[in-house]
Amino acid sequence: MLNRLSIRSYTSQMRGHFHDYHQLVLPLHGSIEIKVGDYKGIVSLGDCVIIKAGQRHDFRANEAARFIVADIDSLPDKLLTSTADKFPVNAPLLAYLQFIEKQLEYQVHQSLEDLSFELFYQLLIQQEFSLKVDPRIERVIELLNQDLSQTYHIEMLAKTACLSTTQYKKVFKQCMGSSTQKYITQLRMEKAKALLTHTDLPVRIVAEQVGYHDLSAFSRRFSSYFGQSPKAFSR
Repeated sequence: MLNRLSIRSYTSQMRGHFHDYHQLVLPLHGSIEIKVGDYKGIVSLGDCVIIKAGQRHDFRANEAARFIVADIDSLPDKLLTSTADKFPVNAPLLAYLQFIEKQLEYQVHQSLEDLSFELFYQLLIQQEFSLKVDPRIERVIELLNQDLSQTYHIEMLAKTACLSTTQYKKVFKQCMGSSTQKYITQLRMEKAKALLTHTDLPVRIVAEQVGYHDLSAFSRRFSSYFGQSPKAFSR
């Protein structure tokens, strides 16, 4: 059986291919631009993109981004029959992905990897594959992922979504399960961690790339979020 989980990175050059097994791509740090089936857009933390066997897909991502990729022989029935190409993962699976990342980076242990996949598959079965992010909110998420160094005001994001600020706040929270500010902070912290872990950029530059021009403020937020200072992750 093929069933396996791995940590992947991709290049910024658009590539395309297909394979004879199913694949799920779940961002850990950063996002991926992908075209598969009827979907073309950005897949970021909290999303899962479905690539069915034999389905061509074209993709590219920042080289610092990291993804959990599941190669699967047989998809759960609900997922196999779903017309969605992307769905938001629920909180238990999102948390479990963090464990998988640590375990795969820690050691090669086939029995643990088999058990990890088994639990991953069971959590996958619990997903609501029919859920789709509102297209108006998808436009906002794509905007955020394009450049996290910018300052984003609610009024501007609401305008991007063609909603009033009150409607926007309500729809965003329904789709993403958190406020816009919390979501942006999550994106920024995860991208900062990826840059610090996988590149040799100075902490000051990383801070600027994720929207912090005050290095002290960035260090405090990062330490609060991960329980360690940025220097602890820096190469």
